[in-house]
Amino acid sequence: MTQIVSSLTEISHRYDVVLCDLWGCLHNGKTAFPAAVAALQGFRERGGTVVLLTNAPRSRHEVEKQLDRLGVPRDAWDTITTSGDAARAAMFTGAAGSKVWFLGYEKDLSVFEPLHIIENPVELCRVPLDQAEGIVCCGPEDPYADPAVYRPQFLYAKQKGLPLLCFNPDIEVDYGNSRQWCAGALARLYTEMGGQSMYFGKPHPPIYDLAGQRLAELGKDAHVSRMLAIGDGMLTDVAGAIGEDMDVLFVTGGLAARETTVNGQLDPEALSAYLEKENYDPLYSIDALM
Repeated sequence: MTQIVSSLTEISHRYDVVLCDLWGCLHNGKTAFPAAVAALQGFRERGGTVVLLTNAPRSRHEVEKQLDRLGVPRDAWDTITTSGDAARAAMFTGAAGSKVWFLGYEKDLSVFEPLHIIENPVELCRVPLDQAEGIVCCGPEDPYADPAVYRPQFLYAKQKGLPLLCFNPDIEVDYGNSRQWCAGALARLYTEMGGQSMYFGKPHPPIYDLAGQRLAELGKDAHVSRMLAIGDGMLTDVAGAIGEDMDVLFVTGGLAARETTVNGQLDPEALSAYLEKENYDPLYSIDALM
């Protein structure tokens, strides 16, 4: 049964590396969480390494700019690994062909910038759906609209046999006090309709493989038993960490806040019922990262 802790310091001495989710753990899309920032700073001050592991569909350099805007200081982390970078590696090797239909925000167009780690990358061209060989999905054009609005396009794409590259497996996130749909919701719909969706972020292995490469770049060689994953997504952060045989600290006050709190406080019985329903048992749980 999960152990409820009150702070990262209670368990941090057991780990050399923390792989920390961003949205819902370190910020809410509008502002950083000061207690979470302090927790990561403290872990690094004690000699630990912090990898920010995010299902953001953009490159790590774009995420770094976002963290600066949100007020997350550079001394709170060592490196960043994104779902977007893991997916870009596949995209530039031709996983979606050379002519792609793009779904996402204008700011997500940075995914088409050159990725220099790929030798002889495919030359990509954005085209209308009827000319496409594949779909690059960074998210819906309207994050508040029901994903079902894409059924007509997805039916056409499925009939043509187009693969969909999902740059962010998250189904939804909380933006401030509002909940938004993510690329994962579109990929799930496409799969349910019989289309082929390919995933690269949590809980799927490619993003963890890339995180290992980022650690190697830093000269770090920690065993998985000395790594702790932190996240608020049961089907992404928790499932992914368990799949990698990694300990996980589940942040209950994020996506699962409504199911795990009573009168604004983490309730052990509500948490137990939620974990039983989800059929996952993270080693540790905490209301908010601190």
